[in-house]
Amino acid sequence: MFPNLVSLLVFLCIALVPVCSSVDAELGSARVVFQTNVGDIEFGFYPRVAPKTVEHIFKLVRLGCYNTNHFFRVDKGFVAQVADVTGGRTAPMNDEQKEEADKTIVGEFSDVKHVRGILSMGRYADPNSAQSSFSILLGNAPHLNGQYAIFGKVTRGDDTLTKMEEVPTRKEGIFVMPTERITILSTYYYDTKTESCENEKTVLKKRLAQSAIEIERQRMKCLP
Repeated sequence: MFPNLVSLLVFLCIALVPVCSSVDAELGSARVVFQTNVGDIEFGFYPRVAPKTVEHIFKLVRLGCYNTNHFFRVDKGFVAQVADVTGGRTAPMNDEQKEEADKTIVGEFSDVKHVRGILSMGRYADPNSAQSSFSILLGNAPHLNGQYAIFGKVTRGDDTLTKMEEVPTRKEGIFVMPTERITILSTYYYDTKTESCENEKTVLKKRLAQSAIEIERQRMKCLP
């Protein structure tokens, strides 16, 4: 099973590696890709809009915290929300991952609007309670403007968002939740300024292989 997982992730890396393009002037150069069981989603960050949030989320990605996590909420035309990593992952977390995931981030509210593709932090009533859960906007939501910290936007993968919206859902309280688990299989990141199209495949293959090894190692630790 394990060698097949590595092979699958490496194959996905080669097949789905994006074509390089010019950097959006509003975004930093870092890009993150979530590989899900319904497709890939790539996003960039707004470091000048929400510097503390960007630093925190990017560190969670670098530590592999979102691997094996899932989208617990998919409300068509509204939001797809990533679960908090402390409870949403199927793989256990190491001490470094737990330490970062337990941090709360000050609410960095801005004038950026909540429109489709925007990344917006989840939080509780306390405006400074955001941790690792965030939403991808599936439509325009002006009533959220100024209430939740926006820290980036989707740069590729709108077709994946559409596929998410097609997954059957159920209502649970105020949440619309998918009846099938939408899993974040793996994640990787790259920099549009320092990583060229020529070396990108090699870099991503290494990251995916390392991620697969870590996931399998953690899974084996949980076996009886």
